[in-house]
Amino acid sequence: MNATNSKTATAHAYNFKITARAMVSQKFMGMGISDFEGAAEFVRQLPYRRNGNKQNLMTVFSDGCGTCGTKHALLKQLAEEHAFVALKLKLGIFKMNAVNTPLIAATLKQHQLEYIPEAHNYLYFENQMLDYTWANHQIPDFQHALLSECEISPEQISDFKVAHHKSFLSQWLRDEKLTISPEQLWSIREACIRDLSK
Repeated sequence: MNATNSKTATAHAYNFKITARAMVSQKFMGMGISDFEGAAEFVRQLPYRRNGNKQNLMTVFSDGCGTCGTKHALLKQLAEEHAFVALKLKLGIFKMNAVNTPLIAATLKQHQLEYIPEAHNYLYFENQMLDYTWANHQIPDFQHALLSECEISPEQISDFKVAHHKSFLSQWLRDEKLTISPEQLWSIREACIRDLSK
């Protein structure tokens, strides 16, 4: 589910006041955002686009956009600045298809693929999945399509995530006995990501 605006709704159990004297916290506070739910709502409303430097999470602010990786890593960093360890950052691999991701339908059809295993970042609090990727996203519609999942740190949304994803894709190609190469599949995947940014 998504958090709602903390000014208009009862705060959830994963909400906390922003008080830390650290970079991410100070940036949110300087914008007049005083708690996690307000920060999550701000992030959720940002356009989905890749950042110029996803290793620097502050580019979410300067670029005015983010991906599932940078948006959720930024929120996880905010939680870490408050020692709120109950909020976990997850890396899941799910079946990205025309049903849960309609914008990629034409690309999948062009390459005669039912789905592509896609890496996605989101947060977990206890047994509750929190996804702030899309402004109109309510319940994660990929949750039933998860193929694998692991917990990561904010620093792992770049090189580790790519390596983990490519390794999974290579094994998937072998398991499915598909004739395309890992490089070709990654190129198709990149075309799908471009579809999402249009």
